[in-house]
Amino acid sequence: MFSDRTAQYAATDSVRLTHTRYTLLATILLVATVAYADRAILSIAGPGIAKEFGLNHIQLGYILSAFSWAYVIGQIPGGLLLDRLGTKAVYGATLVLWSIATILVGFIGKITSDLSVALGLLFALRFALGFIEAPSFPANSRVTVMWFPKEERGLATSLFASASYFAVAIFSPLAGWLVAKFGWPAPFFALGLIGIASAGLWAVVMYEPRKHPRASQAELDHIVAGGAMVDIDSSQERLSRPAVSWKVLRVLLSNRMLWCSYIGQYCAIALSYFFITWFPIYLVQARGMNIMQAGLATMLPAISGFLGGIAGGVISDLLIRRGWSVSWARKTPYIVGMAVGCCLVFSAFTESNTVIVLLMTLAFFGKGTAAGAGTWAIVSDTAPREAVGLAGAIFNCVGNIGGIVTPIVFGYIVQATGDYTAGLYFVAAHCLVAAVVYLFFMGKIERVKMS
Repeated sequence: MFSDRTAQYAATDSVRLTHTRYTLLATILLVATVAYADRAILSIAGPGIAKEFGLNHIQLGYILSAFSWAYVIGQIPGGLLLDRLGTKAVYGATLVLWSIATILVGFIGKITSDLSVALGLLFALRFALGFIEAPSFPANSRVTVMWFPKEERGLATSLFASASYFAVAIFSPLAGWLVAKFGWPAPFFALGLIGIASAGLWAVVMYEPRKHPRASQAELDHIVAGGAMVDIDSSQERLSRPAVSWKVLRVLLSNRMLWCSYIGQYCAIALSYFFITWFPIYLVQARGMNIMQAGLATMLPAISGFLGGIAGGVISDLLIRRGWSVSWARKTPYIVGMAVGCCLVFSAFTESNTVIVLLMTLAFFGKGTAAGAGTWAIVSDTAPREAVGLAGAIFNCVGNIGGIVTPIVFGYIVQATGDYTAGLYFVAAHCLVAAVVYLFFMGKIERVKMS
């Protein structure tokens, strides 16, 4: 009797449409938020670090960019590791290592007070953080490709693509309070410990779709029917996958559609890095806010950007369900969103801090909408099956050059002009370029074939 009842329950579970994929989505959102918070807290701690060690704007710009130098360099090796070793192992190990690198930044003031030594240690640790974090967002893309059908993938990718705003909304006020209460090292210690705890959660939650103990057969059938690549992380597929050839690289580096997506990601990342590096410093140094006020002032644009990211993914998926082509369902919210992002330039024409925050709120809602629909969702839709990790890595590699250029160029502009106006023009120009590239040059969005 009991065996019959157990079999009946098992049969019922197999036909019940579970939603385990959303547990995975919540987990990658958490980990992506931790990853972005580790990048962003330097902007909150930056004024305190600059004061303690006597950094000028150019030196601070290089420190703010150190993460991105290594992040760009690490993208290709990180993508190859993901394709060869799988998402669970690579993501879990790197999460622990980058959390340790974050904690070590907090000890620099105890090690030295010398400017040159502190500058070297800051750059080295932020560089290490960037290199270790390199596989993180390609790994997020792999999870969505594995677990989500095409008509749900826009929302899934929009959530982790919007993690930068979520991280700022949550951790900027917290980091501001920690700096004001305990000094600039405190947020590095706090986030490092949160990251290590998140690695434990990742180890428990992450499985391949076919091996997940809480995913029903009905859910598996649903995501497979919708185009999810459920086996790309299986050991059999990873071991049978041929080594990356020059042919694969040539295709990924010569496709016009992919290059337009790379440029779009570059422009979106440039805006993100202005927001998570110089924007809080701008509020303190140019607008007279204290560090607590600056941390709170970043919340509204951050929340708006996060909501815009969700809106972009939802709108894009809705358009696909209503019969729009994937191309225009992904491109339309991106183009409109980046056009709206241009409004941040009007911050140069007002003296009101309230108006500036409202302009940034509108701009980052637009940028979030663009990123939610037209960046990582396009990678998920277009990456060749043989090189999903590598395709995401190249996309993120080119895109994150914006994270190198923006902090450095912005620092030089401020140092040379003595104010932030020209820097705002520089950042806003990225929005216009991105919209033009997607509208006139990208063409049809479709999965790249290797043959």
